[in-house]
Amino acid sequence: MKKTYILYLGILLFSASCDGFLEEKPRDEVASNQYFTRPEHARDAVNALYRRGAMQMYETGVYSGARIMFGPYLSGFVDNDYKGQEFHVQRGQTMTFDGLNLSDYFNSMWSDIYTGISRANNAIKYIPTTPGLSSEDAERYMAEAKFFRALNYYYLVRMFGDVPLITEPYESLENLFVERTPATQVYDLIVEDLNSAIDGGGLSSQSMSNNSGRISNSVAQTVLAEVYLTMSGAAIGEDNYANSANTAREIINSGIYSLAQHTFLGNGEIAPNGSAYNKLKSSVSIPQEYIYYYEFDETIANNGYPAICYPVSIAPQLAYAITNNAYGPTPPMLNSYDHENDLRIQEKQYFHTSITIDNEEVQFAPSPYMWVDEEAAMTSALSSKDKLIYSYADVLLIASEAIAKSEGVTAEAVDYLAQIKERALWKTESAQIRSELASLTVDQFVEEVWKERLRELVFEFPIWFDVMRTRKFPKPSNDGSGEIEFIDAIGTSNYFNGPIKEANMLFPLPEQELQRNPTLTQNPGYAN
Repeated sequence: MKKTYILYLGILLFSASCDGFLEEKPRDEVASNQYFTRPEHARDAVNALYRRGAMQMYETGVYSGARIMFGPYLSGFVDNDYKGQEFHVQRGQTMTFDGLNLSDYFNSMWSDIYTGISRANNAIKYIPTTPGLSSEDAERYMAEAKFFRALNYYYLVRMFGDVPLITEPYESLENLFVERTPATQVYDLIVEDLNSAIDGGGLSSQSMSNNSGRISNSVAQTVLAEVYLTMSGAAIGEDNYANSANTAREIINSGIYSLAQHTFLGNGEIAPNGSAYNKLKSSVSIPQEYIYYYEFDETIANNGYPAICYPVSIAPQLAYAITNNAYGPTPPMLNSYDHENDLRIQEKQYFHTSITIDNEEVQFAPSPYMWVDEEAAMTSALSSKDKLIYSYADVLLIASEAIAKSEGVTAEAVDYLAQIKERALWKTESAQIRSELASLTVDQFVEEVWKERLRELVFEFPIWFDVMRTRKFPKPSNDGSGEIEFIDAIGTSNYFNGPIKEANMLFPLPEQELQRNPTLTQNPGYAN
């Protein structure tokens, strides 16, 4: 696949003047209305959005993990070997975090995402007036800029609730202190921007992997389908299930995507490395299943995820200087799967517990296998594997839940959920799976969807966002059956006995931002 690598910009996104303060303008500061004077300026402004803002939630450190992992840490379904020094993990697992004791951590999310929004606002304002820019390029750049503005606000509003809604570049010292905007209005802008990106004609109808790694129409549709699902949940409470279902249907009916399938031997067994999950793990990207991913290239931007697929003790035997099981599954995560029948929980499918080094098998605690890069581990310590953000499996699960909530347990809803379950429970007859799903009530069927969101999408990190949306917390049985009960989240405890409170349905605003912007108020239930 031909990759498009995004250039980092060092331009100043806002400028202000003060008489007599500087006689000479520093050369590294360029006002936005001076910058957009050539077509390549518009191109570079949009390219920078691919690795800024919400996308920085997916960058990982060997010790800390990625910021997007904070929600899974809250659930107690994953652990981090270095949590003794990584206080966000400790505070998260014990549910003792607030805007003071993790101010730096939450501020990194808040400020980086608002930087992404600021750059998107800048692009949206100046692309239409950039000299020499073709109408075709202008449409594409505008669609991408609106997509990224929507994506950034989507992460913000899910995590923090009401947030300042800013749609213009900062070009003066006026209106620096913006009050929090009701979440409903933030969601309205998200939906407006995504629909504009989808309907504007600027985005390709191909998959991202067949579009040189650029945002395609189906990427924006996938985010929109999930946004509608989120709006239908506890945070907003608007019934947008039909909108979510119809948007997901457009992706499904496009014929671009399908689930990767197992390769079987003549005796009906799966071939070595022939499972769909092994195929997904081993490929840089899967055109038919990877809808949206974060690009890496070892010579430009190395993927750090493979280093967190092994415990600390294995590092001396690998090419990596440091390894850390920073996303290690805890018993509740492992017990979410049927240990006898679910392929995903079998060795070297989703997780692994050993590695062969110099013809000797080394054992360790369960660790992620889907991010393993054998060549990086054994020789280079550098990986070009892309990081999946949204998969086709996610779209099928969004569609099945949204259809069930808006139309009932229809044959279509059953089909989409059954495709996920049939691939995992590969020895179970398809007719049995579909018959059992069709016999469920709407509430029972939706809980089956939630179970598969937990199992199938574990490496896409939706677990705490789903708790926020549904106000339900998964409690797996500990008998290896894979049975999961959903109970009221508020008032229960996570795996580390951290009590879950109403306040935890949002993250606290960082104390640093409260100090900078006196118009802001803290989310209810947090000390500061």
